[in-house]
Amino acid sequence: MSTQKGSLSINSENIFPIIKKWLYSDHDIFYRELVSNGCDAITKLKKLDIMGEYSIPEDTEFKIEVRVNQELKTITITDNGIGMTADEVNEYINQIAFSGAAAFLEQYKDKTNEDQIIGHFGLGFYSAFMVADKVTIDTLSYKEGSKPVHWECDGGTEFEMGEGEKTTVGTEIVLYLNEDSYEFSNEYRAREVLTKYCSFMPVDIFLINENAKPEEKDSAVEATDSTEDSVESPEEEKEVKPVPINEKNPLWNKHPNDCTDDEYKDFYRKVFHDYKEPLFWIHLNMDYPFNLKGILYFPKLNNEYDTLEGTIKLYNNQVFIADNIKEVIPEFLLLLKGVIDCPDLPLNVSRSALQNDGFVKKISDYITKKVADKLSGMFKTDKENYEKYWDDINPFIKFGCLKDEKFAEKMNDFIIFKDLSGKYLTLSECLEENKERHENTIFYVTNETEQSQYINMFKEENINAVILNHNIDAPFITHLEQKNEGVKFVRIDADLSSVFKEEVSEDELKDISEKLTDLFKKELKNDKLEIKVDKLKNEHISSMITVNEESRRMQDMMKAYGMTGMDPSMFGPTGETLILNANNTLVKYLLEHPDSDKADILCNQLYDLALISLRPLSPEQMTGFIARSNEILQLLVQE
Repeated sequence: MSTQKGSLSINSENIFPIIKKWLYSDHDIFYRELVSNGCDAITKLKKLDIMGEYSIPEDTEFKIEVRVNQELKTITITDNGIGMTADEVNEYINQIAFSGAAAFLEQYKDKTNEDQIIGHFGLGFYSAFMVADKVTIDTLSYKEGSKPVHWECDGGTEFEMGEGEKTTVGTEIVLYLNEDSYEFSNEYRAREVLTKYCSFMPVDIFLINENAKPEEKDSAVEATDSTEDSVESPEEEKEVKPVPINEKNPLWNKHPNDCTDDEYKDFYRKVFHDYKEPLFWIHLNMDYPFNLKGILYFPKLNNEYDTLEGTIKLYNNQVFIADNIKEVIPEFLLLLKGVIDCPDLPLNVSRSALQNDGFVKKISDYITKKVADKLSGMFKTDKENYEKYWDDINPFIKFGCLKDEKFAEKMNDFIIFKDLSGKYLTLSECLEENKERHENTIFYVTNETEQSQYINMFKEENINAVILNHNIDAPFITHLEQKNEGVKFVRIDADLSSVFKEEVSEDELKDISEKLTDLFKKELKNDKLEIKVDKLKNEHISSMITVNEESRRMQDMMKAYGMTGMDPSMFGPTGETLILNANNTLVKYLLEHPDSDKADILCNQLYDLALISLRPLSPEQMTGFIARSNEILQLLVQE
């Protein structure tokens, strides 16, 4: 074959600056493109063998070798797949995906690099020029009588192609790295990138450091498992075989019935480096109307400070595409950890276009349905475990209900609430419990420690409440109120129900209310404080603070939106009311001795005690409270 020189068939002075700037946002992705091309070449050769159009030699071990040489600043990627003839190199390499290149250039010449284009117009090979000044190809086709081909290009539009020297079927690509990309010839950097993109490709992938010393090579290999005895002469080198960096048959490709719990857990640890065991998992396995497999894990949250952020890895035929692609993965499921492999996913488009693809929407809907089916099925058939997992999984479920209306509809009857006794109730069961005295009202607790006084009052009167102590609960109960007409969630410190009070006329309390209100405002030096006097059945309670539900939700919303520095009163009353128990000895004393020299210390102490039952004191308030408590103890000793 005579040497051929020519220009690449593109309607542009130079495609490579465009490739470097717009084709891929992550330059390390060239490893994925070139290695997956090698996998494709081997897969095609296997198919030809099955169809009888080629006979694979018996001793063939299909593999891809990635050789890095930090001294020469080169990367060599070799496969023993289908190979190419000179005509095929001319068609698939020199013409750069035919006329599609012109459309590509026209569409993306003015774009920023925010849109990652995956395999657009078959340009995957050219990702090599993002990191290389020069690229060579040596290839030999499987076709009988084919001659080897050598091709090289220095990053311009000029190429040179002629007869090569390759003697085995397959393709070898050598990248001569540019100055900015020398890092990719480092063994550890190469391993990091290959692990990221190629961990589950369907062909054995071996990473070889051509600069490694003999002892370093020995430490990186394993002896092959052999069923035959062999005798080695002293001159013969011990037969060793590098360990593949990938797992060819990932767990998601197995049928769920063939997977053990230990396999699921080991896979989880390996992929996500999370040594907390997952709570449970969902194995996706669908063949129609599209092909999709995967495993979604519900991770265990250690405490309330854990970030609700998971990782869903998206694959296409075992080739890693990206983490957390929102167009494919429903937003609320991004809180989970998992892998999804969808060979049918349309990737020959920019990721931004996936949002408008009806097929992608069907994939997203299917995943949502499978998760809802798993959870509802667990509620029906394994309620004990469902309740056991609830504290960990409820943030995911509630977030899903807020973000996905169809998911909310499917989960409506399977949302449960833990009550004060630790029992789990559905929404309808909660409403039924308090129906006689508080119709359509559900009381709730956000902090069992701070609200313990209120909880005790509720228990004494046999009034139930549910525990809602996660950040997601505030918007979630608003969502439930909107979906269930007439239903109202009220925190237990929002108001004192009539069941906690003695039946007295307003006239009976009017006089003492005025006196105590004037006294407390004077001693607390707070004219804006709302004060109310009641006769509570429990005489041991001296003071409490209630917070109007609507006002408190407004304050919570301000915190959620980072408006903590603003004065809540600018949106109306803060909703806090100091409740004084006229049946309590200390309150009676103040009523009878308003001019006592102890009035100041008692009023402030009762107010702080009420605050402590509501929320932590500020540093200044805590300092005053401690000093005042010491003073009270001294008075007791003196008596």
